[in-house]
Amino acid sequence: MIRLMRYAFAIIATVIISQAAFAQKKELTDEQFFKNDFKGITQSLPVFKKWVDDSHFIIKINGNDSLVDCKTGKTSQVIAAPADAGEDKDEPAIVTKGNDIYLKQNGTETALTNDEAKEVNPTLSPDNKYVAFTKNNDLYIINLQTKKENRVTKDGSETILNGYASWVYMEEILGRRTRYRAFWWSPDSKHLAFFRSDDTKVPVFTITDAPGLHGVVETQHYPKVGDPNPEVKIGIVEPEGSKVVWAAFNEKDDQYFGMPYWKPDGSSLLVQWMNRLQDNLIIYDVNVFTGGKTEFYNEKQKTWIDLDDQGGRISFLKNGTGFILQSDATGWNQLYFYDMKGKLINAITSGRFTVTDITFIDEQKGIVYFTARGIENTARNDFYRVNINGKNMERLTTGDYDNRINLSPGGSYFISTYSNALTPTRMTLMSTKRNFIRDLGNSKGNEFDNYNLAKTEIIRVKSDDGIYDLPMKVTWPINMDKNKKYPVLISIYGGPNAGTVMDTWSLSGNQQWYAKEGLIQVSMDHRASGQFGKEGVNYMYHNLGYWEMKDYSTMVKWLVANGNADAARICITGFSYGGYMTCYALTYGADVFTYGMAGGSVTDWNLYDSHYTERYMGTPANNAEGYKTSSPITYASKYKGMLQIVHGMIDDNVHMQNSIQLISKLQDLKKDFEFMPYSGGRHGWGGNKWLHYMNMKTKFIYKYLLQKDVPKEMLK
Repeated sequence: MIRLMRYAFAIIATVIISQAAFAQKKELTDEQFFKNDFKGITQSLPVFKKWVDDSHFIIKINGNDSLVDCKTGKTSQVIAAPADAGEDKDEPAIVTKGNDIYLKQNGTETALTNDEAKEVNPTLSPDNKYVAFTKNNDLYIINLQTKKENRVTKDGSETILNGYASWVYMEEILGRRTRYRAFWWSPDSKHLAFFRSDDTKVPVFTITDAPGLHGVVETQHYPKVGDPNPEVKIGIVEPEGSKVVWAAFNEKDDQYFGMPYWKPDGSSLLVQWMNRLQDNLIIYDVNVFTGGKTEFYNEKQKTWIDLDDQGGRISFLKNGTGFILQSDATGWNQLYFYDMKGKLINAITSGRFTVTDITFIDEQKGIVYFTARGIENTARNDFYRVNINGKNMERLTTGDYDNRINLSPGGSYFISTYSNALTPTRMTLMSTKRNFIRDLGNSKGNEFDNYNLAKTEIIRVKSDDGIYDLPMKVTWPINMDKNKKYPVLISIYGGPNAGTVMDTWSLSGNQQWYAKEGLIQVSMDHRASGQFGKEGVNYMYHNLGYWEMKDYSTMVKWLVANGNADAARICITGFSYGGYMTCYALTYGADVFTYGMAGGSVTDWNLYDSHYTERYMGTPANNAEGYKTSSPITYASKYKGMLQIVHGMIDDNVHMQNSIQLISKLQDLKKDFEFMPYSGGRHGWGGNKWLHYMNMKTKFIYKYLLQKDVPKEMLK
């Protein structure tokens, strides 16, 4: 009995001490909340700069560059050389000034052009002997030694674009990072490939704004669902040649072309071709001298295939024996080894996981290093290696963390920058023999454990059909009272293969402030977010909106039943596709979602561009019901909460027409809502208008979720 009493007293004492320790934790100050000043709580990690060779790298620590020897662990400071030391003054560079381009070499600048027309996307050839650019939608090449200009095309106009992408190609196929560039040098600099786009049949959309006396009007060749697309031809030209060789495609066919690949020796051009339905990808090998084509690779899927805009679908081996191709045809992105004629040799990886990147191919040893998610956890990236014949796959990272990898040039060592939702980010040096070498840094500061910080964690919720464990990242209110109900703010994007939930560390003043104010902050990923490979994304085929909302609703219901969430104060917010999901949640999902803040929203998929929309939805001709059920406008009569709608007036991506049509329907139904247009705003905006938008969102959160006045410190 005495021993039991002592044990009981010990337990009570421990509880009291633990509570006292908790009570003694410091609270964040306004300085920390509003200036993100977490000095002492967190600290900066070293900055990896570059690998010097396979066993040495340079890292910046406390502002100083240090050379690290992987074998010995020794660190030595790098003495900074003069700014121009080591520079090859003979190495040419291209700079732009005003509308003209200049050659910078040997410390001098020489004008290459001198006219009123603007030269666009000047790009050096790999051998640094030529520069290609577009001007007035024609393609030009200049010999940097002779300064001779070669005008490759002469039919450029408002609708004929040579080497300059049509809008839908830039936005959806080639990618915004190209800045409309649609020409590509061969590796040997002997040829230049380019797209010639004809926008003549593409309908024109008119965009208006209100400044000045008469306002402004913009016109844009923008193909919406079912509209004619640009007619594209693929040309190949020699740098100083006058004859363009056209690839043997019929530009009148209803088709798409993806970013082409040059074979490593420049001997031929591999062209990605896709049908309008986007369920058949054929890569053709095009002869640079005749334009003739032969089939190189052919893939079909029951839903759709994504065109590659990063050049990552094919990775050629330097020894010329073949290439590695990435494909998600099985439902999961995997690696396959082909010979140079396009014949499959073997699968390198297989399983229900997603390869995210090829990090390095050790051709001498026949080993492929890659990152993947879903083997250990769908919300984490890990690092692996496998023999190119598909054998001996091995995980190289350790622990339950998300990893970002910097691999040494020869594949002997790697630096992992890793974290999870509960663990501040750290850096470590490892060998690819899975040996720990040394820690390089820890972002956790000495004061971290002394502060009362909100807890952020990853929670998995079973989908209502029992198939998937859906992830959500939750930051809970500080000092949460289990007898109290709390409002929920859900931040999402929501699009196909565009998830946002990763098991990574995050800390911000805004996050901690709202946790102090009593807000449950959540990000969620549905089954088609990429967490579950193409297998999950395929659910969206011809049915945008439905499965996202079904899974989001399941997770919200879990929060209400298990996380003290107030079912009357569930708010969702997002921009672009996230704006679409917010509008859909407040209409179709109105029984679950009570508040929403939607920006730049698609409200009817008939109003968005052809390539993106038809990839998932087909056309109204073959999926009329899907277009109807995917639109928030269809379910506007169910709307009963409060929706804040914002849109840039000259948004050339998601036209403001979308928000106006939803607003018109809500007005006809005599529904209350908030609306704010932003003059001069495109698909996003900056300056004081952006601060105004942020303040609007803050006021909305306080009025409807926290139900109190906004502290003046929160307004920008």
